[in-house]
Amino acid sequence: MNHDNSNRDLNKDPISGAPGSHPVGVGVGGVAGGAAAGALVGTMFGPIGTLIGAAAGVVAGAAVGKGVAERIDPTGEVEYWREEHKTRPYVEKDRDFDRDYASAYGLGLQGREKYAGRTWDDSETDLQKDWDSSRGTSTLEWNQARDAAKDSWDRADRTYSTYDESDKYFESRFDSADYRGDDETFDDYRPAYRYGTQSRTRYGDRDWDDNMESELKQGWEKTKGNSRLTWERAKNAVKDAFSSHDGYNSNRYDRGVHRSNY
Repeated sequence: MNHDNSNRDLNKDPISGAPGSHPVGVGVGGVAGGAAAGALVGTMFGPIGTLIGAAAGVVAGAAVGKGVAERIDPTGEVEYWREEHKTRPYVEKDRDFDRDYASAYGLGLQGREKYAGRTWDDSETDLQKDWDSSRGTSTLEWNQARDAAKDSWDRADRTYSTYDESDKYFESRFDSADYRGDDETFDDYRPAYRYGTQSRTRYGDRDWDDNMESELKQGWEKTKGNSRLTWERAKNAVKDAFSSHDGYNSNRYDRGVHRSNY
C-alpha cells in the first residue's frame, strides 16, 4: 500500500534530525514527539523510549515526585515499532502497519499513560473498550490487536521504570559529582543523565569513545530542553549515565510487574 509521507518532516527526531512520522497514537489521540530507541544489549532493562516533558525532558516527571506529567515520545515509538513489529509472531503478514498496527501500538503506549498505577491485567477490559471505540482505520479485532497493544504497554512501563531508577540514582549522588559547577543544579543535569541512559539503550553494543562522544554531541542541543549546560559541561554526565547502567539498574524488577511511581 502506498502512503502519503509528505508531512513527515514535521515530526523530526530531536536527536538525529531525521524525519519522523505521524504519532503512533492514531485513533486514540496524540501527544508531542521526539526520538526512537533501539534495543539494549547485555542488560536487563531492555529497549526504552524517550521521555519528554513540559520542557523537553528538563523538568522531572511524576515518576520522581515533582508532579509534572511527562510522556513517551510517540513519533519515536512509531518508528521503533515500524521496524520491530516485523519480528513479532502475532503480526499477520497481509496486514498493513500504518492502517492496522500503528493504532494498536498507540493504544498500549497511551493506555499505560492513561491508566498509570494499574497493571495490564487490571486495565485490559478498559483497553478493549478504548480499542472498540477509537481504533481508527485498523481492521484488527481486539483479539488480533491485543498482543501489539500489550507489547507497547510493556515497553512504556519499562521506559518509565528505567528513567525512574536513573533519576533516583544520579540525584542521590549529585552532590558528590566532580563535574558539577557550584551554580549548577540537578535539573540542569537531569536531561544529560537521561540522554546517556537512553543512548545506552540505543547503542548497547558499543563502548564510550571519541566516536560515540562525537555522535552524541550532535544531538545535545535538540535534547537539552531548558538545561543551561553546553555540551562541554554536559558530556561527563552523559558519559556517567551511559557507562553506569549497572548501578542504576541494580534494583532489578520482574518484567510485567509495575514498579514505577509515575
